[in-house]
This record gives sequence, C-alpha cells and structure tokens, in this order.
Amino acid sequence: MKVRASSFGSGIPLAFKALREHKLRAALTVLGVVIGTGTIIGVGSILAGFDGAVSNVMSSFGTDKLVVFKFKVGFRTGRLSPEERNRKPLTLDNVRAIRERCPSVRAVVPQMFAPWEMIHRVRYKSNDIAGVNINGVEEGFTEVGGIEMSQGRFFSGAEDLHRLPVVVIGEDAHSALFGTEPAVGKEIEVDGHKVTVLGVMKRPAASMPGETDRRILLPYYTLRKMFPNAKEHLLFVAAYPGLQAAAADEVRSVLRQERRVKHNDPDNFHISTPEQIIEDFRKITSTTALVMIVLSSIGLLVGGIGVMNIMLVSVTERTREIGIRKAIGARRMDIVVQFLTEAVVLTLAGGIVGMILGYGISLAARLIFPSLPTQVPMWAVAMGVCVSVGVGLFFGIWPASKAARLDPVDALRYE
Repeated sequence: MKVRASSFGSGIPLAFKALREHKLRAALTVLGVVIGTGTIIGVGSILAGFDGAVSNVMSSFGTDKLVVFKFKVGFRTGRLSPEERNRKPLTLDNVRAIRERCPSVRAVVPQMFAPWEMIHRVRYKSNDIAGVNINGVEEGFTEVGGIEMSQGRFFSGAEDLHRLPVVVIGEDAHSALFGTEPAVGKEIEVDGHKVTVLGVMKRPAASMPGETDRRILLPYYTLRKMFPNAKEHLLFVAAYPGLQAAAADEVRSVLRQERRVKHNDPDNFHISTPEQIIEDFRKITSTTALVMIVLSSIGLLVGGIGVMNIMLVSVTERTREIGIRKAIGARRMDIVVQFLTEAVVLTLAGGIVGMILGYGISLAARLIFPSLPTQVPMWAVAMGVCVSVGVGLFFGIWPASKAARLDPVDALRYE
C-alpha cells in the first residue's frame, strides 16, 4: 500500500502543535531520549579525545622505538600476577649485552627508578614538592626520550661517570619550586641530597590529559650513589629505520639468554611498541564504549516507553479527530504514518537536545583538561540521530496501529 506524501506533510505540523500545547509533558516524555543521546555524544567525544591524546603521545615517541621492562607497561586490565611481581629487575649488564649483540639496535638507554616504596620530595628554600618520580638516565636519553631544554643544558656523560650532584627538572617542577625565577645554577634538595640544577626541560609536545611535568632526572650513576638500593630499570631501545621488528626479535633473544629463560618457558620480561600500547588502549576504550551503549540504552528504553504512553494518550484524546479523518477518506496507512511521524518528531527533538547536551559535556571536558583534544565524532552524531528516530518508530508502532484500527463510526460517537 502506497503512502501519500500528504500523510507526512500533515503529520509534521500536527506533531509540532502537540509539542507546543503540551510542553512539560513532551519534555518529561523525551527526557530519557535526551539523557541517552547526550551520553552517546558526550562520552563518545571524550573517548575520541583520549584516543587522539594517546595516539599523539605514542606518535611523538617514534615508530622505531621499543620499551623493555620486566612486565607489561602502558595500558592493561587486571592486576599483576604473582609471577610478574616476583620477576627479577632488568640490569645494566642487560643493556650492555643489547648494545653489543643487537645489530638492528641504534641505541639503548637505561632509566633507573628511585625506590618506589619511598615518597620522594624535592625542596628549594620554603617551596616543597612531594610525590615526584625521580629517575636516573644516561646522556643519550636526550635523543631516545625526545628531551628538549627550555633553560640550561642536559648533563654530560662525564658528569654521569663522575657521579656529580646535578639534575634537570620539568617545567611544572620549575614553576612549583622557583616560580618565574631562573633555575639554572640553583641548589635544590632531592630527598635530602643537595644537587645543582643544570637545566629545565620543555614540556613534551604531546602529553596525557591532566599530566603535569614534574620530571626529576639525575645522571644514572648519581642516582645509584644517592639510592644504593635502587634496582628497577626500564630500557628505551631505538632501532635503525625500518628495523623495529628485527630489533625486537634480537632484544628478545638476547634477554632470554641473559635472564636464563628455558626454551619452552615464556618471556620473563616484556617488549612494548607504541603501536601495541595504542592497541591496548583501544581495547580498554572499546569496553568503555560498550558500557556507554548499555547505559544510554537504558535511558532510551525509558524514553521510548514514555513516548509510547504519551502517544496512546494522544490516540485517546484525538479519537473523534481520527473518526473524522477516516470518514472523509483517510486510509489506515495515512493514520499510521501520521502518528509515527508525531512520535519520530518527538524523539528527534529529544535527540537534538541530547546532542546539544553531549556537545556541552565535550566543551566542559576540554575546559577542565586543556590537553584533552575532545571532538564530537561523526559516528556519535549519526548514531544519536538514528537511535532517536529509531526509538520513535519502534515505540510509536503500537499507538499508531491502534489509531488505525479504530472504527470510524465508534470514533465519531466518542465523547
């Protein structure tokens, strides 16, 4: 049975008339649709922003880099297993072995962590920072770690070899300790040890949302002198262009030999790449997106039931109108289309309000976290429109069919 265009044309004005006459009722009816659509748009934009931020950080790290640690770094689900917690740390001997026996490796730089069980503090005069991460690195870290200086210079290999008490600090550490004063040449205390500031590092071009630059980098051997019980190493490995996969295989082979891993046993260390870290992050965000869809579906279900109820009320209120329309020649399909159009207009209006709400959530997230490049993805907008229209169609079918089945004689008699 063909649908006449006039059915749509008459349905749309009637739908807007119903919205104007029953503003509060319509608003309460589509509240669930507003919440559901706003959730899709808002959370979708935040997830897209996080994805962009992580991708930017990993891209700035470089496609020829590897990160080696005793267990998996980056984004992961679940806790460390007992076997992972009991693994032996990587050592400086492992670094030397990689340098000597991995032809695809251009450079490898160790990063030693100050003991994790301590709360580390940095002080300058009356200014104090607690909970900073203190690391010891070699001179080559400037290249592998992408270090750029805004003040002063990085420490040299000779200063590292002679265990000199010098340090370079991050931008936020500089602001917290010195304000606007220059830091170069000033003496600060790192966990009670006096060291001289050689330079201030620029904030990384790409950083995670909300991340502060409170890096405290000491020469590798200086940190070993200050913290004799420090053992944990993270290795930054740079491969020659195009040889990342070969470098990873060589590093794995060398470390398995160095760490006495038996032939059939799994690795007791982990090699991460920027691509793998991004993939792990997207696995987590896909789970978050699934939860978002489930939660928004609840709001849409509530909204859909409200739409169905209000349309059933509308059918009852307009029984005589339906009888008149049928008496002057309206077909069943014309009545169905009219009421479905009203339901769709109602839910689409809620969807549009929800999109505005979601866009507001996106803007608020960007204001709170300036480094979070939130953006409303087109898939979220398309999904919001399709879902709101779909809710109107699905939950409007029963009221529309009920209206179409009314007997015109009985409808005209209805008071």
